[in-house]
Amino acid sequence: MKKQFIIIAAAALGFAACKGGLQKGPAGLEYTINEDAKGDSIKVGDFISLNIIAKTEGDSVLYNSYETGRQSQTLVSKSMYDGDLFYAIMKLTKGDSATIKINIDSAEKKGQPRPPGIKGKYIVYNLKIMEVIKKDSTKEKEFQDKITAFFKTEADKEKKGEAGKISKYIADNKLTTIKMPSGLQIVNTVEGTGDKPNGGDSVMLNYTGKLTSGKVFDTSIAEVAKANKTFNPQRPYTTLNMLIGLGKVIKGFDEGVMQMKKGGKSILIIPSALAYGDQGMQGGMIGPFSPLVFEIELVNVIPAKTAPAALAITPKK
Repeated sequence: MKKQFIIIAAAALGFAACKGGLQKGPAGLEYTINEDAKGDSIKVGDFISLNIIAKTEGDSVLYNSYETGRQSQTLVSKSMYDGDLFYAIMKLTKGDSATIKINIDSAEKKGQPRPPGIKGKYIVYNLKIMEVIKKDSTKEKEFQDKITAFFKTEADKEKKGEAGKISKYIADNKLTTIKMPSGLQIVNTVEGTGDKPNGGDSVMLNYTGKLTSGKVFDTSIAEVAKANKTFNPQRPYTTLNMLIGLGKVIKGFDEGVMQMKKGGKSILIIPSALAYGDQGMQGGMIGPFSPLVFEIELVNVIPAKTAPAALAITPKK
């Protein structure tokens, strides 16, 4: 079955190199099919799950589903124009993979906003369709039940895989941890010499939050944000002053900081039960059953009796 493509706002994976060079499509599209599976093409209303990576022409990664460890899911909408995201998707079947170059100027002429800060003529996408659940308007409940079952199966896989992610991170980084009864694991990289904070104290700290894949999702340090291409000029990067031990942050963060001493630096390896649990973070890259890693420097501890009525700033995003 011959397929034509175009955009897909996100793409990725580690599949075979392009075969036979790029072909031309509508709206300045260039594409190649890396794997051409057999089956019925995706249609409007179908549910799909896919792996994706998006890059600039200069190979700067905009998004990588492999770093987050989560496939992307969506219900397929009617394409807005020949050559948009869903136009491409509806030329694919389950198991297909493709490399796609989207002409930004052509997309803008079709009414699509230009991505801010992107230089060059193209955005390059790679994608693989991992699952398709076909829409049947005469069997709506059955369709919804299949989607629910899909998410349950994926959640079960993530739950079973969590312990392995933690073990691998510790082994790969050659860490020796202190394991707390809660499941939190701590590595004291610099032993502090000052006081430990108690619940209700104000603490000043620098932090970087990562997934066990190494992907940084938040930091208070501008240099770290820039190095990991997460820098946001709209937010301040500064040592945070926050109240600790009052449930203002995830449980593992509270517990870990209260095990530190002023002047110390620690790595906190936080299981999902002490983070975002079986739901993940709404609208973010932290999925269900995702363990987290925080690198923390405890700069100062201000006891509650002398702490000003400061606004609690949380490192959650």
